[in-house]
Formats: sequence, C-alpha cells, structure tokens
Amino acid sequence: MITLPTLVTFTRIFAIPVLLLIIYGPMDMPETKKNMLATIIFVLASLTDWFDGWLARRLNQTSAFGAFLDPVADKLMVCAVLVILVDLERVGAVIGIIIVGREIAVSALREWMLKVGSKRGLKVNMLGKLKTCSQMVALPCLLYDSDILFSGINSGVVGTWLVGLAAILTVISFFNYITIAVTGTNYKD
Repeated sequence: MITLPTLVTFTRIFAIPVLLLIIYGPMDMPETKKNMLATIIFVLASLTDWFDGWLARRLNQTSAFGAFLDPVADKLMVCAVLVILVDLERVGAVIGIIIVGREIAVSALREWMLKVGSKRGLKVNMLGKLKTCSQMVALPCLLYDSDILFSGINSGVVGTWLVGLAAILTVISFFNYITIAVTGTNYKD
C-alpha cells in the first residue's frame, strides 16, 4: 500500500528529472538562475528525507517498503547530483567515483549480510552521519556555485572542501562497514 510518507519519499526520485531539465533542458535562463533553481529543488527534496520519516512515525504509517525506498531515494538523489556536478566540472571524477562507488558497495554489502542471515546488520554510525552531513552541505554549495554566499564567501570553494571531506569520510566509513560485516566490531566510530 502506498502511504503519504511513501509519496513524500517518491518526491526525491521525481526531483531527479526536474534537476536534469533545469541544468540541461532547453530553458533560456542565465546559468546563475539555473544554479539557484537547481539548488532550491535539491534542498527541498533533501528536506523530504526528514519529513517522510516524521510523517511515517506521526501517522503510524511505517512500512517495509518505505524503509526500503527511503535510502534508495537518498542514494539516487545524491548519485544523480554528483554525476551532474562531475559533468559540470565542479567535482572531480575521482571524488564522484569514490562516493558513488561506496553507495553501491554498502548497498551490496547490506544485501549480502541479509542473504547470509546476519543479525548484526549495518547500522549508521557517527562517521556515516558526518559523511552525510558534509556531503549534504557540499552538494547544494556546488550546485549554487556563486560568490554570493555569506559576505562574499564562494559557495563553490566551500562545497569543494566539504565534498573532499565527504570523500575522505566515505573511505573511512566504508572500511568501518567492511570490518563490521567481517568481524562484527567497529573499525572506528
């Protein structure tokens, strides 16, 4: 059954073609306006990640499908934006591959752990939360890519530093997940 929280989750997936249309579509608009519009769409879509969970708990409409779809929508959105940013040459290909590769590998690792009947699972740890936080601030900064951020600070520069930090945390948290899968203990937390 499709619930309201699940519909909210789907908005993150539906935002991807909207972002593609804004960035690559035939709209006759200055790049700065395209960047601003893409940033707004990404931020609003990102906020649905919190909102769908809140709604599900509030309306008592949690579901196995919703629990599956939520991280899939997150990963699709992040990966799509990273590919766009690599194409626009605002993120290096190596950083894009590291982050997208980790998302695919951790998803596969979770699937494998379920298949072998692991009771441990892969729970989100502090490194994963820090990675997500730096990534979710970096991506809109890189989409916006302007000097007009808090008294002349260049959002592209801020985004570049934060996405670099996210890539480093991505590698460390990936090794943590591998260690948990293999030994059942945290590598770093």
